[in-house]
Amino acid sequence: MQIQKVETKADLRRFLNFPYRHYRDDPVWVPPLRAEQRGLYKPRSNPMLNHCEYDLFLLMDGREVLGRVTAFFDHLAIKNWGAPIGLFGAYECIDDPAASRLLLDTAADWLKSRGMAAMRGPWSFASQEWGAVLEGFEPPPVILAPYNPPYYNDQFVAYGLEKVKDLLVYYIDIDEGYEFPERFLTITDAVQERYGVTIRAIDMGDFEVEVQRIIDVINSSLIHNWGYYEVTEAEADQVAADLKMLVRPDIVLIADDPDGNPIGFIIPLPDINLLLRGLNGRLLPFALPRLLFGVSKLRQYRLWALGVVPEYQGKAVDALMYRRLYEVLYDKGLRIEINYVLEDNYNMINALKRLGVKPLRRYRVYEMPI
Repeated sequence: MQIQKVETKADLRRFLNFPYRHYRDDPVWVPPLRAEQRGLYKPRSNPMLNHCEYDLFLLMDGREVLGRVTAFFDHLAIKNWGAPIGLFGAYECIDDPAASRLLLDTAADWLKSRGMAAMRGPWSFASQEWGAVLEGFEPPPVILAPYNPPYYNDQFVAYGLEKVKDLLVYYIDIDEGYEFPERFLTITDAVQERYGVTIRAIDMGDFEVEVQRIIDVINSSLIHNWGYYEVTEAEADQVAADLKMLVRPDIVLIADDPDGNPIGFIIPLPDINLLLRGLNGRLLPFALPRLLFGVSKLRQYRLWALGVVPEYQGKAVDALMYRRLYEVLYDKGLRIEINYVLEDNYNMINALKRLGVKPLRRYRVYEMPI
């Protein structure tokens, strides 16, 4: 076995294609669109790469690919975190301890040679695709959510990586009897009356400006959250372009204060993974028509992002947005996965529990000194 740095287009194809072969017999994995995966590694389509330094590596046995990994560090993240923490991601590996060690050694050595003091991961080039599934390997992953076989966690621990943070996932399911708690109707009515908060759908006629308003709320509400760092203007533009193809305008909700200033938002995404199963990541001939005609019929969603500016946190504005979302979406078959919640975000966890959600999954992010 030997490590090979990705340097040519052929190398990149092997890097991108490996998961489709690695998981071909796994009934749970949902093959992502290949075009989307290619875009993650192009600075033109993924602005995050413009403030990262990175390399991609393959683990080879002759001409056969046995695994892959990325090693990178993000200048903006390091500035915000105040520590030289490097990252590894895109980790895929056969069930072999020696193979795993070669890949993780490669990432650790690369990061150490560039001045990093610690290695954290798995961490993706995609927004909020962090961690390895530790609990809740079924049902299949929702849109933009990681997936891995259980033995990856054993490989990380055997290498010396330790837990740095767990990310929790909850869900509601109307077919399992979920109902919005009656007492929260009274609470949210009082919130609107006391604070003059209004909830509205995003204005698609002013979409780019609306997205910037959401980004402003994100940067003020989440900046102190673990793992977060400021979203750049280029990334905001890319988020706007990506979301415009996916969102249902009537369920992307913005909370405004009495003066019409945005103070919160909630973004659920239709779970298009339900439409991608069995297509092996190829857009044509079947995925494109499925997406064009199937998204509007989906009744399963991932709650992808939620934020409330600091001065309105703890005032049940989040509950008010949950209520409106529930009222708009309520129907047979409705299922919402709340993905993800930091394990020590006790305010949000307690609020969700009071709303009657159920636990579903746990991701773990690992770290070690290097």
